[in-house]
Amino acid sequence: MEKRDKVNQRFWRDAALPFVEAQRVRDGRGICYEKHSHDTFSIGAITGGASTCWNRGHSHDVQTGSVVVINPEDVHACNPVDGVLWSYQMIYVDTDWLRDLQVEIGADVAGDFAMFGDIIANDPAIYRDLTGLGHALFDRDRDALGKETAMVSFFTGLQGRLDRRGGLSDVGAGDNRKMRRAASYIRAHCADAVTLADICSAAGVSPSYLVRAFKQTFGMTPHAFLINCKIQRARHALKRGERIVDVAFDCGFADQAHFQRVFKRLMAVTPRQYALAQAA
Repeated sequence: MEKRDKVNQRFWRDAALPFVEAQRVRDGRGICYEKHSHDTFSIGAITGGASTCWNRGHSHDVQTGSVVVINPEDVHACNPVDGVLWSYQMIYVDTDWLRDLQVEIGADVAGDFAMFGDIIANDPAIYRDLTGLGHALFDRDRDALGKETAMVSFFTGLQGRLDRRGGLSDVGAGDNRKMRRAASYIRAHCADAVTLADICSAAGVSPSYLVRAFKQTFGMTPHAFLINCKIQRARHALKRGERIVDVAFDCGFADQAHFQRVFKRLMAVTPRQYALAQAA
């Protein structure tokens, strides 16, 4: 089911295909994102105009025909250029589903999700197939089997077209393990009153080391990562149809107004606009 909100955005999701969500924006001039990350794999096509995309510490100019590739936990933000019309579509895929597909076709890394090295792809074939997938997902006349078949076809073909990268960062293996422990602790306790000492204890590092190495690994501070985890948790709750006031409380926000402000900053839509795409 898909619905349109007041800022020209359309979301699609279907309870029969819980591992994928799609978004279309016809006019993105008024849509601005703060730097954030997703727990999903995201891939988007610029379908009109031009904009800028910040990912992995660098800013890139993108235009019609560009494909933006965002790994899980990659800190990013794509925003308009002043006065320039731009449109785009995004597809968000659960990492477990994509990893299982990679395992099936032998493209995984020792059973783990295989990260992609490319940030921007200017491959006409990828753009054509990605926009085709978007049309398939939004097509009301196509059933769930047809849409899932389109998903498998596109992402199977994508594996051989994009470069790969291994882990989440360039820090040493020991640092990476400690920061993964820190991130896992934050995710598990994102609705709680987490302190820096709590995270340091879970990772076995000092506060100064944590702040430096965590940002190097994930591209954001532990606090920013915590807020991002709250919003990702809220997204899943809204997709399940939970009430906004309950989601705000369950995700550890002081009140609903605070939750709405933070959600809008990171998702560029209000919780209500996002929840309206809830499949019937």
